Amino acid sequence: MEPKYINTQSFVDSSFFVKLSQLKLDVLKLDQSSRPIHGYYNYKRLAPGQAPAINLNDISFASEQELESQLPAHSAFIVRGAITNVNTLEEFKSQNKLEFLTRAGGKIIDSIKTKAALQDPRLLAQFAVYSFADLKKYRFYYWFAFPALYSKWQITSEAPLRGNVPESQFSLIRDGNPVPLAQLDAISTDSPLHVAFIDTSSVPDAYSYVLRNFLTMLAMYGYRDVVVDVHRDNESHSRQITLKLQSEVDVSRISGWERTSQGKLGPKLADLGALIDPSQLADQAIDLNLKLMKWRIVPTLNLDDIKSTKCLLLGSGTLGSYIGRALLAWGVRKITFVDNGKVSFSNPVRQPLFDFIDCIDGGKPKAETAAENMKRIFPLVDAQGFTLEVPMAGHPVTDEKKQKQDFDKLEELIQAHDVIFLLMDSRETRWLPTVMGNVNGKLVINAALGFESYLVMRHGCLDPEKPPEEQQESRLGCYFCNDVYAPSDSTTDRTLDQMCTVTRPGVALMAASLAVELMVSVLQHPDRQYAPHSAQDSCTVLGSLPHQLRGFLHNFEMLKLSATNFRYCSACSVSVVQEFKSRGWEFVKQALENPKYLEKLTGLTDVHQQAEEAVTNFDISDSEGEFD
Repeated sequence: MEPKYINTQSFVDSSFFVKLSQLKLDVLKLDQSSRPIHGYYNYKRLAPGQAPAINLNDISFASEQELESQLPAHSAFIVRGAITNVNTLEEFKSQNKLEFLTRAGGKIIDSIKTKAALQDPRLLAQFAVYSFADLKKYRFYYWFAFPALYSKWQITSEAPLRGNVPESQFSLIRDGNPVPLAQLDAISTDSPLHVAFIDTSSVPDAYSYVLRNFLTMLAMYGYRDVVVDVHRDNESHSRQITLKLQSEVDVSRISGWERTSQGKLGPKLADLGALIDPSQLADQAIDLNLKLMKWRIVPTLNLDDIKSTKCLLLGSGTLGSYIGRALLAWGVRKITFVDNGKVSFSNPVRQPLFDFIDCIDGGKPKAETAAENMKRIFPLVDAQGFTLEVPMAGHPVTDEKKQKQDFDKLEELIQAHDVIFLLMDSRETRWLPTVMGNVNGKLVINAALGFESYLVMRHGCLDPEKPPEEQQESRLGCYFCNDVYAPSDSTTDRTLDQMCTVTRPGVALMAASLAVELMVSVLQHPDRQYAPHSAQDSCTVLGSLPHQLRGFLHNFEMLKLSATNFRYCSACSVSVVQEFKSRGWEFVKQALENPKYLEKLTGLTDVHQQAEEAVTNFDISDSEGEFD
């Protein structure tokens, strides 16, 4: 009778598909070429009647040595394979399956013809996987091919087998001892050949298809009579079978597509969407949309730098809400909110991080509520909120203990973050964070709104590698560099329309979007916060890198502007930075109490005096001209 063979079943761990999705996004992208993988067959402790089962997991994409290190010693056979992952479901369906199987089987035939299979008999068990990964729905379509070569043998005798099991799955028996199959060349084809094979099946009356490939190889080498010691984990099922070749090998006959659990030919489907934690699904979905940018449009985009950037948002209102959402969309994982207000009933329609419930009972604290609602949007974001009042230049100290605590906390937060967004309502609130950002070498991005206009700018930064005296001028300016007076109290005695942000609703969205996009572009530049202004589209992988963006809705115009720093600036001048470094809170307290102190420190007082003298001289010249 002819020997019966049983096909292999595949058991693929979910970690395999998680790894495949990572490779598809980060490495393969649009590449559809085959990639080497490894699987393994357990041959110890097989259940009764178990068919050969190949196992794959995330380590299947690693080296053979790494996979072997993860398995118990002497318990499994590692086999080589290849996976071809196509880009569309339509292509997966339309693939010529016979052609794919023939190519996979051809590799085994080639290994026999070149005798590579004698050196590494595991080549006889090579497999192939054809797949499509739907990364949006986490559905993976796959079909295993276990190429089985055809040769017709007849079992002439069969007997129980006892004895020691060889270490290798394929062995040559010489003088009663197993030796490497590579010695086969020394054995004549005129006499019966004695070999050993460790079967990975426990089905009593059928053998693994790999034995079929083993016998086909022997037939291709000219052996017609073969004795095979078939060892199994259960010794009572081990057999010695004697076979005789019945016909010549037909290498064109290759079978081996895996069947479904219903016994039908067809691919399998792994739907991981129902198995993966929803938070992890959200995490991978965010990365998916971003990494797709690198497939064709911006291959060199550095997403890791963006993801690892820690952002501090000073102001949790309209601008803070929209900027927080945009940062999430860019994959930023660390976002901290600072505000001193509570959510009011006018906020939810303009500030997307709040809803009606947040306004009840006097309103929840804005900063903490914004952070909580960010986690509702994306649970894995590291979002925090802190209620504190930023000490404001020109506003006298009223509670030094509390204001000193707010000062210390603000300094701690700025030191712990990479990018600082200035989004507060009043101008003088932005003074201290501007100073601290420069002192600590942070990227500071400022966004301010008018009724139908907006300003988005990045502050220049003192380079710690250069002496301060060499950086008095020629840096990019800050928000206060156009001022010839130190910041003062602009909030007292203001009418309602002056206290509230009166602006066309769409202005905030535009400014917030540009602020985040400006940050992302800066992070792509090698000099980061020290990068100069550039209107050239080739400045970074994302295009130009402006200093300022000023937009106007009355004519729908946007200007890209640049201005160097003002050496007498009340916020970023060298004298202010050095004074802050040496005196800290005492310097700030003096600036709060007396704006004239800043003007004297920076030299603005002298500028005022020179301006007055120039005006006086101009008036005198005019008067003298009248009498000519």
